[in-house]
Amino acid sequence: MDINGRANHIEDYLVSLHTGQWFGWSDSKNKVYANLIIHDDSKSKPTEQECIDGLSTLQSDYDTAEANAETKKASGKQKLKDLGLDDDEIKALIGA
Repeated sequence: MDINGRANHIEDYLVSLHTGQWFGWSDSKNKVYANLIIHDDSKSKPTEQECIDGLSTLQSDYDTAEANAETKKASGKQKLKDLGLDDDEIKALIGA
């Protein structure tokens, strides 16, 4: 994950699939699909395309949630303005 919590590596997708240390890397300094190893025999190794698609879905879900939060924030500010509050009053209430 990046510093904002957005998935940015297939490892982020892999940890979302199962709990525990079910996978690892044959080279921990080069975490690419080719180096992915499965420690738990009860788990199957996802395909490289599943990892790519899963990461993409995590990123899309994050981006959608962020956009929705911004939309709700803007909507809330507008509702406060519609009630007659000015920008300084809104900032004093919500800090933005």
